[in-house]
Amino acid sequence: EKVFAIVREASYRVLGLRAFDVQMIGGLIMANGAMVEMQTGEGKTLAAVAPAIFAGLNGKSLVVTVNDYLAQRDADGVGQVARYLGLKVGLASPNATIEEKRVAYNADIVYASNQQVGFDYLRDQLAYSSED
Repeated sequence: EKVFAIVREASYRVLGLRAFDVQMIGGLIMANGAMVEMQTGEGKTLAAVAPAIFAGLNGKSLVVTVNDYLAQRDADGVGQVARYLGLKVGLASPNATIEEKRVAYNADIVYASNQQVGFDYLRDQLAYSSED
């Protein structure tokens, strides 16, 4: 819970956005491994910041979006909050080289589209060595 309070304040300081209580509750539910359904305009992006940072502090966090544009937007936008708190943020981009993707996936928090995660997984399963 303390992490969520810190992230809420950091979001306000970095982005000028303070998560509403309903967004914080949604984030707590996500952090406990459950899915949350929110309608358009209810603030899914901001609701996901605290659980992403919480998971990033405890290992790895993969934030999967529906398209590459949203992954880029979130990595650049709300990713600033994680960077402010000292975490590394990566973006698995379709135009990235294998080395750039390796760096991205080794970050504390990784933003990627569902399509990119799927293709990267398949590519990794076909690689002959760790350098491929």
